[in-house]
Amino acid sequence: MTATPPESARLAPETVTLDDKYALTQGRAFMSGVQALVRLPMLQRVRDQQQGHNTAGFISGYRGSPLGGYDQALWKAAPHLAAHHVVFQPGVNEELAATAVWGTQQLGFAPPGTNRYDGVFGLWYGKGPGVDRCSDVFKHANMAGTSALGGVIAVAGDDHVSKSSTAAHQSDHIFKACGTPVFFPTSVQEILDLGLHAFALSRFAGVWSGLKTIQEIVESSATVHIDPARVQIKLPTDFQMPPGGLHIRWPDHALEQEARLFDYKWYAALAYIRANRLNTNVIEGPHDRLGLIASGKAYNDTRQALMDLGLDDATCRQVGIRLHKVVVVWPLEAQLTREFAQGLQEILVIEEKRQIIEYQLKEELYNWRADVRPNVLGKFDEVGDDHSGGEWSQSNPSAHTLLRANADLSPALIARAIAQRLKKLGVPDDIAARLDAHLALLAAQDRALQVIELGHAPAQARQPWFCSGCPHNTSTRVPEGSRAMAGIGCHFMTIWMDRATVGFTQMGGEGVPWVGQQPFSHDQHMFANLGDGTYFHSGILAIRQSIAAGVNLTYKILYNDAVAMTGGQQVGERAEGHSVLQIAHSMQAEGVARITIVTDEPEKYDQVDALPEGIDVLHRDMLDAVQREFREIKGTTVIIYDQTCATEKRRRRKRGTLVDPARRVVINELVCEGCGDCGVQSNCLSVEPLETEFGRKRQINQSTCNKDFSCVQGFCPSFVTVEGGRLKTASARRSAQPADSGALPEPELPPISASAWGIVVAGVGGTGVITIGQLLGVAAHLEGKGIVTQDAGGLAQKGGATWSHVLIGTAQDAICTTRVGMAMADLVLGCDPIVTASHETLLRMRAGRTHVALNAHSTPTAAFVTNADWQNPSARCVADITQAVGAQAVGQFNAEALALQLMGDSLYINPMLLGYAWQRGWIPLQRASLRRAMELNAVAVEKNQTAFEWGRQAAHDMARVQALLPFTDVGAVGGAGEQVIHFMPRHRDANTGAAVAAQPVTDADLARVVARRVEFLTAYQDTAYAARYQAWIERVRLAEAPLGSNTLADAVAHGLFKLMAYKDEYEVARLHLDATFLSKIDSMFEGDYTLNYHLAPPLWAPKNERGEPIKQPYGPAMQIGFKLLAKLKGLRGGALDLFGYSAERRTERALIDEYCTTLDEVLAQLTSNNHAIALELARLPEQIRGFGHVKARHLVAVRSRWATLLSSYRTDSRANVKIQPNPQK
Repeated sequence: MTATPPESARLAPETVTLDDKYALTQGRAFMSGVQALVRLPMLQRVRDQQQGHNTAGFISGYRGSPLGGYDQALWKAAPHLAAHHVVFQPGVNEELAATAVWGTQQLGFAPPGTNRYDGVFGLWYGKGPGVDRCSDVFKHANMAGTSALGGVIAVAGDDHVSKSSTAAHQSDHIFKACGTPVFFPTSVQEILDLGLHAFALSRFAGVWSGLKTIQEIVESSATVHIDPARVQIKLPTDFQMPPGGLHIRWPDHALEQEARLFDYKWYAALAYIRANRLNTNVIEGPHDRLGLIASGKAYNDTRQALMDLGLDDATCRQVGIRLHKVVVVWPLEAQLTREFAQGLQEILVIEEKRQIIEYQLKEELYNWRADVRPNVLGKFDEVGDDHSGGEWSQSNPSAHTLLRANADLSPALIARAIAQRLKKLGVPDDIAARLDAHLALLAAQDRALQVIELGHAPAQARQPWFCSGCPHNTSTRVPEGSRAMAGIGCHFMTIWMDRATVGFTQMGGEGVPWVGQQPFSHDQHMFANLGDGTYFHSGILAIRQSIAAGVNLTYKILYNDAVAMTGGQQVGERAEGHSVLQIAHSMQAEGVARITIVTDEPEKYDQVDALPEGIDVLHRDMLDAVQREFREIKGTTVIIYDQTCATEKRRRRKRGTLVDPARRVVINELVCEGCGDCGVQSNCLSVEPLETEFGRKRQINQSTCNKDFSCVQGFCPSFVTVEGGRLKTASARRSAQPADSGALPEPELPPISASAWGIVVAGVGGTGVITIGQLLGVAAHLEGKGIVTQDAGGLAQKGGATWSHVLIGTAQDAICTTRVGMAMADLVLGCDPIVTASHETLLRMRAGRTHVALNAHSTPTAAFVTNADWQNPSARCVADITQAVGAQAVGQFNAEALALQLMGDSLYINPMLLGYAWQRGWIPLQRASLRRAMELNAVAVEKNQTAFEWGRQAAHDMARVQALLPFTDVGAVGGAGEQVIHFMPRHRDANTGAAVAAQPVTDADLARVVARRVEFLTAYQDTAYAARYQAWIERVRLAEAPLGSNTLADAVAHGLFKLMAYKDEYEVARLHLDATFLSKIDSMFEGDYTLNYHLAPPLWAPKNERGEPIKQPYGPAMQIGFKLLAKLKGLRGGALDLFGYSAERRTERALIDEYCTTLDEVLAQLTSNNHAIALELARLPEQIRGFGHVKARHLVAVRSRWATLLSSYRTDSRANVKIQPNPQK
């Protein structure tokens, strides 16, 4: 059983609230690093009050991952901030925000009697690139100084691995260049503690303090101790203040400011660091030889590496390891560093990114005598035993890399480096054995991953993509022959989509590269995407530059009514936002050549009087025509694309602030041809594959659909919109509840060892992965356990791979790092098999330690949008996971099917998996704590708890759960769900989706296929028509029989059926009246609804500028027309068939004859040598997909392949010809 924390650590669940992090005056609270930054100024105000000072706080900055949610957290905490006299005013951009914060310190020389407070402390925040653009403000403000009771912290959000950024960045060096001391906290607790020190240092030394945060720290959550008196600040006694002090003043000459900074302020800061011993030896002994010096995340990883190597504090002292923790990475305080370095033979500097501590350390030790000066290693290993030269003496020092400067570090990388240096210095045999054991474990893990990756093609990755219904799916298209430039925001993802979008800029530079390109290019026009948030931030200046340069450039201002990339903040940094009308007026005033507004709701502008003259408002369906017109206009033009962010729409609908249209899209899979044009038109992830007996079709995932309806534009008559009514809830469909199966036995909870219990939640961004991590965190907090969770937000949230790391310890100080290390996962909650089988997740697993609770069904990746033949790799992913940890350690079932059938929504997959894992005894937390955590989360509490209980039931007795369902086989990969039916295509590998040799087809298999199609063709036309089909199949079967195979007959059975059952107007009408389809609609919806059909009748459909028919909606009355048409099927192909005279219908009939003629030729010469070519020829009709112009495009590609294959068949029908796979397949 799990060790019980001391009673003093356990919290009464009923007394804990999520408000504790801001409301508790003293005690333990669970909070994230971002929330700690919210609480920090409140603590500073309380400390000032306790000392008799009446101060206030001011916060300003600009959002950006990993600080993307800071402004939202501040807004949510507004009452608490106001009670502590803290004002939050977000900046238009980072630079202006920093200037506003600088203003708070200028109150220090305001006229007497004008200040309402004794001082105002300031806090600026921004993403790493924001630090870069603020360097001018930082330098000015830092030289000017701070006020005595003010002080400023500049919080930088660094992205060391470019996880959600266009470039990896490191703010340490910019802060250093600005003369700003840099604090680097290692935990959420230290954000609070060091934040108070940073304010105090800023006040004492008259400089701004930098506080460096990275995703692993600031986006982690942990239990912290709140106490205003926790930090004991000591003011230096060994620093002589200059006359007049160090604080801001007026007037103040620039050179006097510089002298004060260079001669006094930095040394005052060093004195503060020294007095408070901020940099400390964490491990030390009398006979130390190897010194390790680290800061921030690298310090955490170093502690974990030592633990993994079997080197606890006592063992470190035994072998002579001294560990020095650096809290202020610049300037590096020399006296504390000297104390650390004395007596050491060697120092290993462990820091991420470019060297900052290492270079300072070498400078400080340079003048030491050679006999006492330790050797210093860091990014590079020694060259030769005499340590001669060093990094700068080598022409290619990268050949001797020890701890890389690029990307990040990990406990595994650091462990290897420490072990190498220890073994070089020499250690006792038993210690060497420990080191070797861990290095062998890491090596074995590497080899295991290589075996998995080399055994087959790598699993398909989950690439971030636009959300379902995202406006960018439509707005970022460009006309054929044009190109576009990307910018900052969600639309940046166009660079890996098929959007002719290349290159990008920093924020606010959108389109300006064209100024430097157009004079030297034959192309004379370019499109540039510019988000509304970026426009307000600084993008308007980019437009001004393009106008000034006179380039031919069309800006598409993508007005989504929210800054979706960082959580849906309102555009404009003010209560009323920033409207399309304001942008239009501004653009007109700037002098753009032409402005047009394109929107999904043009009617909302009907009553708008303030629209500038000469601006058209057009429906988004006209975007292509508008762009074609604009690319011919000289000068800079603007298209304002107005459509609200899909995710924001979903949020507002849930809150009841936006009408949720009673309209949903359903695809009639009998009509659907599987052409994929709906995906081409919508670029939407909610259009998913549906495998049926008649091939792959399409379906709409009703759980994820955001009602954009652009998929309806796909040129296909299969789309039906259900108007009115609503989706049936799970409760409406069935009444089964988890409790119906009786109470379950409580599992034995696993014990937590000295190292933390590591849980990795792996899934798809935006589906609640982070929520599961937070639930586990709150539950552990309630039980008084040590807890750290670390989440990944930003770009990954847009349908990409996302992880939440959860570390549970017996106490908070038992947890060293924020991530589960290599081979250190005790449990993986695999919410998605593709993400779970990714390298990032597999490297955390270890056979004999890791258990995996796995949802064995994967939703399609973005690859399906552009590849109609994409194959779901779920089966192969499950195999890889099983290979990694062993079959006994994997609990797998189709959680999606279970969630859909029992809960009515796939969003409940994650809590269901949580319940499954808990019941298996893989989570060291009490059930009551987890349920209370769900209550505190206060979102769909009852449903989440019910899903949790269903997961428990599935773990205890899957067969009993399946018996309650209308569909079965949820325990198998790809089991059926209400909207998910899985049949593997006949000639694709189930694991890789690659084309494979034909599989044996038995006589019974063939008979079933033919019988079903004979039945269908009889209903399609008549028995004679079906008999013609059947006769052909029998002829092929007899011709192939001497070869001992039915595969050609099977291929013809499918191919000839595809051609003979062509979907003309009569057939589409019949299929829309099909009882199975209407029954499906009835099972999905309830209430008073009607069906609308989206069609392009050939006799009267309007056409677009390319001459292609345009679909239009037709109401329920169309069913009368369908009934009439269905009865007229006997006219098909005859003189009275008015539709049959069209080129498309003539081609379809001709294809049947052409195919049969080809079969005549093939059967006449069929041998075992040419059988493979015959088989591919027979399958060609399955690639002729779609309707109208879409079908015509597919037919062009098929005809080319048809001719190639037939030519090969004719020229060498007796040879064993190997034809390359069709690239179209």
